[in-house]
Amino acid sequence: MSQHTRQGTTPQTIPSGGAPAPERTDAPDGRRLGLTLGMLVLPMYVALGAPSVALPAVSRALAVPFGSTAWILAAWSLTSALAMPVAGRLLVRWSPFQVLVAGVVTLAAGSALAGAGPTLSVVIVGRLIGGAGAGATVIAVFAAATALPGRQRIRALGIIAAASATASGCGTLLGGAVTTWLGWRAVLAIPVLALPLLLAALPSRCALTRSGSRERNGSTGRLDIVGAAALSVLAGSLITLLQAHSVGLPAPVTLVVAAAGALAAVGLWWRVRSTPDGFVPRRVIASRGFLAAGLIGGTVFAGYYGVLFRAPSLIEQATGGGPLKAGVLLVPAAACSVLAGRLVGSLTERFTGWQVSAGLAALTVVGVLVVATSTGPIPIVVGTALTVCGFAGAQAVLVSLAPDLVTADDRDTAQGLLNFMNALGGGIGPAAVAGLSGIVPVPVALAVLAALPLAGLVLSLTLRPTADRRPQPDATRGSPR
Repeated sequence: MSQHTRQGTTPQTIPSGGAPAPERTDAPDGRRLGLTLGMLVLPMYVALGAPSVALPAVSRALAVPFGSTAWILAAWSLTSALAMPVAGRLLVRWSPFQVLVAGVVTLAAGSALAGAGPTLSVVIVGRLIGGAGAGATVIAVFAAATALPGRQRIRALGIIAAASATASGCGTLLGGAVTTWLGWRAVLAIPVLALPLLLAALPSRCALTRSGSRERNGSTGRLDIVGAAALSVLAGSLITLLQAHSVGLPAPVTLVVAAAGALAAVGLWWRVRSTPDGFVPRRVIASRGFLAAGLIGGTVFAGYYGVLFRAPSLIEQATGGGPLKAGVLLVPAAACSVLAGRLVGSLTERFTGWQVSAGLAALTVVGVLVVATSTGPIPIVVGTALTVCGFAGAQAVLVSLAPDLVTADDRDTAQGLLNFMNALGGGIGPAAVAGLSGIVPVPVALAVLAALPLAGLVLSLTLRPTADRRPQPDATRGSPR
């Protein structure tokens, strides 16, 4: 992967001779900043897996059909994905630290509401709010990390990716333990812990503010509400349609949702073509390799979260144990994320980011298929571990690639859109498995899921740029590339 120094608002290219540009000596330490930011993402990634084991208790306590509790998971994934491009646009005006504070406060408030909600509707509203805060927080974290130069950047991203994968992988263990000892409301309130963890970021406030202000061009353009609405409706309708069967959505409602999604797709296409500086800038998505990076990340995330959704119940069936036992058995798989986070930096020094992403997509395909064809707990854990490695590695590699694909002025917007595609993939995976499981056997549903990271593998080998490089310095803002 190319390593560049960021100064001013003009993207830089590799110096003649192929030697990477020297790193800034005054840059924040990547390991220290990565540890600080990694702690902040722990509660929100736990919130992805932990509630899944508490859903039966929620169904009984609130006297609602079990299928309807799937919205507790879907709501979080949906608003988290939608908040990411919005937060990316806000970074034009605000520093990462300001977005981080706003995200964490929103995350904590929504999670508190979800944990205290007297009805399922209130719980879902709380999860929608909390998910939006989580999406903004993730973007602020990655904005601060990707502003670091070369090696410090990949070091910080590796630590953050390891923290996020470990937290999401251990979510079932923590969720089972908390549900058993404290109840399901405590599980939904776990992300509130991000609020006191925000204090740990205070010593790094100067670095976070400097990272954000160094490349902002002072643009104060208004947020494209129409473009944001079209993207939101499109993403929401897609997640809803995938889960329509599993949650028992009536046919007329399903048709309305499908029609809304189709109209939103057409509206977004028109908006991108007619509004160059809109919510989804045409010059960003037209940048060579950007859509490929987003699609690869989305398919890998889909494979990982689809497995994470089914693995606990498969282990419970294989062992006859409860959620706590399943969570314990999945701990080794979660621990693999630490290894993946450490190895990704070494791999990107020997191979391009696109080559590494191809290997990670292939690893995810194998992991999904192992889980799909296994009946014993050990193979299921091994397959899950492979998808954990793919998720943790792809997150670090692809997020690190994003700044090299667009001009410096578009870095935060690109980061938001890239993470949106990743998070949307994370919502599509469980939704697809849940929807298909009501129609075909679970192994078949998981085998179909493997087609998504397989598509990511094909994309990484065929639609990637021929070299890891940024746009040329004379690429002007607003001109499609």
